[in-house]
Amino acid sequence: MCLAVPGKIVAVRDAEEEQIGPRGVVDVQGSRVEASLAMTPDAHLGDWVLVHAGFAITVLDEAEARETFESLNLALGDEPT
Repeated sequence: MCLAVPGKIVAVRDAEEEQIGPRGVVDVQGSRVEASLAMTPDAHLGDWVLVHAGFAITVLDEAEARETFESLNLALGDEPT
């Protein structure tokens, strides 16, 4: 099973600084991970994205991010937040 988790972009490194394209630091419920932004060229600082295997794969709004977290919590048997 593959899983993508929502996170908020809290920092962006310009593509010219990185040989592999733009990268961002994404906050995923308090954990910060680095992700490629190459697949989401419209993503900017403060945007919510789905992250899978080190790549931001789509931009989403905050309501969609919260809904995804609630679905994940329910699937894991946790109470909704």
